[in-house]
Amino acid sequence: MKILDIVFLLLTGLVAIYMLLFFFKKNKEEKCSCNLYFILSFLVLLVAGVLLIIFGWGALGNNFVAVVAGIIPFGLATGLIAKHYKKNEGWYGILMLIGLILIAVTRYGGMVKLGKIVYPIFHAIAGLTIFFIPIFLRLKEKVNCYYLFITVGGTLIGLGGIALAFLKAGKQLLFFSQSFVLMILAPLLFLTALSYAIGFVKGEK
Repeated sequence: MKILDIVFLLLTGLVAIYMLLFFFKKNKEEKCSCNLYFILSFLVLLVAGVLLIIFGWGALGNNFVAVVAGIIPFGLATGLIAKHYKKNEGWYGILMLIGLILIAVTRYGGMVKLGKIVYPIFHAIAGLTIFFIPIFLRLKEKVNCYYLFITVGGTLIGLGGIALAFLKAGKQLLFFSQSFVLMILAPLLFLTALSYAIGFVKGEK
C-alpha cells in the first residue's frame, strides 16, 4: 500500500467519524431506527479503513473482513428503507440479515460455488436500493438534488465491488486489472464516503 492510499483511507476515516457524530446528534433530535443503521454502516467503514491501513490490501481476502464489510451497504440500504418506507423496514431488515448470514456461512464453510451466487444477489439488492431510492424521492420532490449524491456513492462503491469480485474469480472486468483496481480503491472509498456525506447532510429539505 502506497502513502497516497493511506492518506485517502485516513480521509475516509475522518468522513466516517464526522458522519457518526452527525447521526448520533440526529438520533438525539429525532429518534429513528434509520439513524442506528447509518451509524452501524459508517462505524464499519471506519473500522474497515483502519484494518486496511494496518494489514494492507491483503485484508480484502480475509473472510471476516469480507463478511463484516457487507454491513456497510446492507446497513445503508436498510436505513434508507426505515427512513422513507417505514412499513417495509421489518421484512427488508430480515432479508439483509439473512444475506449476511448466508455470506458468512458460504465464506467460512468453503462453499465457493454457492458463495458466487449468494454474494452478488444480496449485494445487488442492497446496491439497487441505495441507487434508486434517492432518485425516486427526488422525482417526488421529497428531497433536494444533493440527496442524489447517495446514488453517486452507491454507484462508485458498486463499481469497485464488481471489479474486486471479478478479480477474485480470476477474471478481469474491462480495463479493471488488479493493479488498476488497487490503485483506485483508496480514492474510490474516499469519494464514496464523501458522496454519502454530502447526500445525507445536505440532501434533506
